[in-house]
Amino acid sequence: MLKRALPIRTIFLAAFLLVGLLPIVLMSFLAFYEAKSALTTEIQHDMQARAKASAEEIDRMIFERLQNVASWSRLDIMQETRIDDVDKRLSHFLFDLKTSYQDVYSVLDVVNTTGVIVASSEPNHIGQPLSILTHWRTLPMTTQTISLSAIHAQHLRISAPIVDPLDEASLGRLVATFNWQKIVAVLGNAVTGRSAAALFDHEQKMIANTANWHEDSKPHSIRVRALAKGYQPTSVLGWQVEFAQHKSEVMAPVRQMTHIFVGLLLGSVALALLIGIPVARSITNPLSKLTQFAKQFSRADAKQKPPVGGPAEVQDMANAFSKMIDDLAQSNENLTRAAKLAVAGEMAAAMSHEVRTPLGILRSSAQILMREPHLSKDGQEVCGFIISETDRMNSLVSTLIDAGRPRKPIYQTHQLAQIAEQVCAMLRMQADKKDIQITLITQQEVSTLCDEEQIKQVLLNLILNAIQILPANGKINVEVSQQGDFALLKVADNGAGIAPNQRAHVFEPFYTQREGGIGLGLSVVKQIVEAHQGTIEIGTSSMQGAEFCVQLPILGVSQ
Repeated sequence: MLKRALPIRTIFLAAFLLVGLLPIVLMSFLAFYEAKSALTTEIQHDMQARAKASAEEIDRMIFERLQNVASWSRLDIMQETRIDDVDKRLSHFLFDLKTSYQDVYSVLDVVNTTGVIVASSEPNHIGQPLSILTHWRTLPMTTQTISLSAIHAQHLRISAPIVDPLDEASLGRLVATFNWQKIVAVLGNAVTGRSAAALFDHEQKMIANTANWHEDSKPHSIRVRALAKGYQPTSVLGWQVEFAQHKSEVMAPVRQMTHIFVGLLLGSVALALLIGIPVARSITNPLSKLTQFAKQFSRADAKQKPPVGGPAEVQDMANAFSKMIDDLAQSNENLTRAAKLAVAGEMAAAMSHEVRTPLGILRSSAQILMREPHLSKDGQEVCGFIISETDRMNSLVSTLIDAGRPRKPIYQTHQLAQIAEQVCAMLRMQADKKDIQITLITQQEVSTLCDEEQIKQVLLNLILNAIQILPANGKINVEVSQQGDFALLKVADNGAGIAPNQRAHVFEPFYTQREGGIGLGLSVVKQIVEAHQGTIEIGTSSMQGAEFCVQLPILGVSQ
């Protein structure tokens, strides 16, 4: 039994080296032999697939040529052969056919029964006898027999009889000279590297091949063949495409794979030694740092964050510490805010009766004095001061009551544009005294469940703040809009704005930057918005002043 526990780093490194190396060695050898067999088979399958695709492409190409000649020979215009195409209509037709097929056909000729060319896509052929080539094959099509001549000078002649439909007498033949290079091109497009391809006819004679085809290379190459099956039983040509690929090229991937596996094996051994220690450190070091952080953490430093990094479990632990710190900071802020609101509530409870009653008496007395006919101008001015100051004190008491004892919203469906219009109308006179322009912007009708009086209070406080802060000739924009499932209320001005470092504090009770303010208006606004399950954010307006954006859910507020 060990007297002293081993560190995690030592245990992890020993286990990593022991468990990791043996399976890597065994799996490397097994994977090499399996991959070698699979790769060789896959190369042969690939060659077979390419040979089959080439055979089918060649078969399709020849079948289309046979179909062309068979169908063209039965056209009515071919009857011009009986009068030797005196009006050249047939020659023009053959020229257009050859042009439309580009370089597929070298020439299209029509010969009469004596073998003289009477119509051709090449005008200089007309009147000349058609050179006779060795007959190769005859293929029965649906309605007639197609003849193929031996391939000569990379050309294949395909001919079909032209028959008089009245007496079935032969008028001549349509001869299409097919460009055999099209077949060679199909073979060439299918080969890569040192591979080669050849086409063999039904008698196993080579009739086309790529430039690098060598018959004497059979011992040094792998070869596969594919048969062209034909599109119709009568059009089966019996041709075969053979692909040959040099063994050195075929086995190159296998040799390359051998080198890769040997390299991987050696690299795995080296990496097991080189990575084991850093990996162990990457796991243990974050744990050590986190342990040290937990020992030295002080709640007095709220901005201190735990170290990050390491495995997911260690990161989860660090995130849990970080969340705990944030929760502590948030709890501290909530306690401070609750204490301030408790003070406001106590002040409101004390002032609501003890202050409002004498204030009401003072205001009523001042109003009565102002009705005296012989009251001097100074007396009227003093009475006016008394009335305005008592109104201000009443407003202060009302704000304290709203901040200290907010009531729950009474939800009803309201048009926010109408509420905003009423508030703007109420404050228009105060704004006019400072020549401040209030502009209401409503993009659409936005209905939502809300407490009308409380939403009015929100807009009143926001717009009043702007009026009190703005200098003369200022501008205030009030906007009502909808974004998805939320209604937006924006109050923007062209004042000095709110510094970013102050935005986190403006909603705190008793925080104010305005002389004579008590710092409860925006706190009340935040309480009302949150009671409506909404949010309020501070930003910079398009006029470079402050912008308050209130977001309320539309028709989805839980009552």
